[in-house]
Order: sequence, then C-alpha cells, then structure tokens
Amino acid sequence: MTQYRTQPRTSATFDPATIAEIQRAADTGIYDIRGWGAKRALPHFDDLLFLGASMSRYPLEGYRERCGTDVVLGDRHAKYPLHLETPVTIAGMSFGALSGRAKAALGRGASEVGTSTTTGDGGMTPEERSQSKHLVYQYLPSRYGMNPDHLRQADAIEVVLGQGAKPGGGGMLLGQKITERVAQMRTLPQGVDQRSASRHPDWTGPDDLTIKIGELREITDWEKPVYVKVGATRTYYDVKLAVHAGADVVVVDGMQGGTAATQEVFIEHVGIPTLAAIPQAVQALQELGVHRKVQLIVSGGIRTGADVAKAMALGADAVAIGTAALVALGDNDPRWQADYEALGTSAGAYDDFQEGRDPAGITTQDPELQQRLDPVEGGRRLANYLRVLTMEAQTIARACGKAHLQHLEPEDLVAITIEAAAMARVPLAGTSWVPGQTAGGSW
Repeated sequence: MTQYRTQPRTSATFDPATIAEIQRAADTGIYDIRGWGAKRALPHFDDLLFLGASMSRYPLEGYRERCGTDVVLGDRHAKYPLHLETPVTIAGMSFGALSGRAKAALGRGASEVGTSTTTGDGGMTPEERSQSKHLVYQYLPSRYGMNPDHLRQADAIEVVLGQGAKPGGGGMLLGQKITERVAQMRTLPQGVDQRSASRHPDWTGPDDLTIKIGELREITDWEKPVYVKVGATRTYYDVKLAVHAGADVVVVDGMQGGTAATQEVFIEHVGIPTLAAIPQAVQALQELGVHRKVQLIVSGGIRTGADVAKAMALGADAVAIGTAALVALGDNDPRWQADYEALGTSAGAYDDFQEGRDPAGITTQDPELQQRLDPVEGGRRLANYLRVLTMEAQTIARACGKAHLQHLEPEDLVAITIEAAAMARVPLAGTSWVPGQTAGGSW
C-alpha cells in the first residue's frame, strides 16, 4: 500500500508573522513600535491605468509641445502664496526623528527643483531654514519647538490635525534620540521618551479651529498661506470643516503614509487608503464650490511619476512625499547591508527608526552615524529623484493630450480591480461600470 505524507499547512489567520507577534507580545508585555507605513496590501495607484490618446484624443509631442508643471498654493487669502515649479513637495518630518544633516539635505534638494519642504514636530532648525527656498512650518498638537518668530520666518503654515499612519494618535520620539539639542528645542528632558498629544490643547472642534487660523493670520500679517492637514479617515467631512474654518490648502494623508514611530496596530488598522481618500476630498471641495480655489495636497505612498499623475487626475493639485524622499537620500541603501543585518534586518526592510541606529545616518542623532550622510550629495540625489517624478508625470500627461499636469482628469483613468474602481470612482477597465455608482455595462 502506498504511503502518502501530507505537507504541513500554515493557517491563513495564524500565519508565521502573526504567531511570532503573539509570542513577542507574550514575552514582553508591550506593544510593538516601528516606523515606515502600512505594509499590508491595499488598493493603491498601481490598480489604476491611464487611457493614452490616439484617435479620439491626440497626444502632445514631447520634443515640441510644452507640458506645464507649476502650481500655486494658498492664494485664497494669503498675500504671498507659494509658487512652485513642480507639484511634488516634501512632507513634514521632524528634527529629532531625522538628523539635522537629513533636514538640510531635504531643503537643498527641494530648493534645487523649486518646490517646498516642511518642518515637523520639534520646530525649525537654522540649517533647514537656510537651505529651503520654500519652507512650510508645521503647527502641531504638541507645540514642541513652537516659536512665533519661526511662524513669521516660514513661507506657509500647516496646522496638523492628523497623520495618515496614525490618525487619532500622537507621535513618539524615544529617549535614545533625545539629545541635548533636541531636548532644548522641545523644552523637555534629555534622554526621556517624548509622546506628542493626539489633539491640540486649545480647541475642541472646527469652530475653535476657525479662531486659531485667524490668530495665525494675525501673527503673520495675513502673508502666509495656512494649510490644514488631516489623516484620511472621515475625509469628506474633515475637508469640508477645514474649508469652513478658513484653510487655504487642505492636506490629506492616506494610511500608506509613513511615520518615524508609532504602534504597529495603528499603522496597519487605522485610517483608509490614499486611493479612497482623494475622491472624498474632491467631492467635498466641489460641493463647496472651491475645488482648485482651495488647493488639495495628497500624501501617503507616492513613489513614482505615475502616482503623481494619478493623484492629480483624481483631483489633487499637488502631492507630498516623505518615505520616498528618505529613500532618495539613501535610506535602506544596500551598501549598508552588513550594518542592517547586525540590527536583525536588511536593506529594504529596515523600519526601526525609533531606535536611533539608522546605518544610513538619516533617522538618527548619533554623531558618528550622521556623518555617513553628506547633505550636499543627499540634496543632489533628492533633486534628481524629484526631477524624474516630474518628467514621468509630464510624459503621462502628454500621452493623454494634456498641456499641464492639472489638466489630467478622472476620465483619463480606468481601474483594473473592482476595489480600486469603487474607491477611485473610475470605471473598471473595458466597461462603463463604476461600482456603487453606475449599472454594469461595456463600451
């Protein structure tokens, strides 16, 4: 009689990673903290395709016909809105989470291509201000490092109500990254874990936000655009309330957005995908009659020029990148593979930014590790990357017959999955069906 040996099966519910996490929690009694963003598979920009022009629409010739990329942000109320040469901006990342050299490199790279960078929790550093042509100052719940003089020195102000990786939660900066300089800027003890508040201490709702925005305008003599940033959750309502409160620009950060440190359960289970958030934000702006008048910046998982073009086709005026910018500087670089392995990980998988031992010298305050990042070279690499994103987006826009990135529209897109079609509110490829909105059919 033939003997059959069955192969062992792992559970789809209790897979090896889940079992390891249960065992880790049982051993330590604490939840897991890490950086980066959501690692689970989510509907994303890769699930959308462009309909290039051929007969019904004519493409533009890339060598002879211009495709504009410039964008104006914050011209609703501000005396001096931001005029950017590319719609790809740098998202807020704090000094403390990042090294001073990393902040300088971000400023250098953004300035070289004519776009903006953003401060973050912990305030403005001299090297960041000096290297940034357009600097957005984040006004956060923690108020760490908040300085009215810095508000006046900034080119725009971003009131942060939430972050895509942790909407409803505050930030973390563990004690090993709280050096004397970081502690001094935040007016907190050196070497002690710092937890940021999850909500602003001086208001409890949108009416109070209206008052706060008014105060910020008075402090800055109505010169600076005021952004309001929300983590993508109840996006439709949040965007409407931000507009009513007086925002010049609304920033929506999807759950693919990264962070320096928060609970993994937050990163993977709170918020909605960027793809689902954009149409909700655009609908809110359209219903209020302010789409393109109040600009929409989208962040959370932007990686390529195709992502930029797709976000703009869905209705965004600009995008912001964070994780991708750090990778461009040299984060998770394979040349430090041996060092990553010594930390129990590998290049491309490293996400323990909270530990302050980043081999690339980007997310650390260790003086020796910081020396591995040359701000000039890092700025050059970032500028190259931003140029590539912009050119890729232009290539797609021209292929769709558009003379400016902002001319891209939902009609230029189709989806290849039902989930993406429903979230993005564009037809499933080969059909006229938008799940949840139209009856099924084909062209």
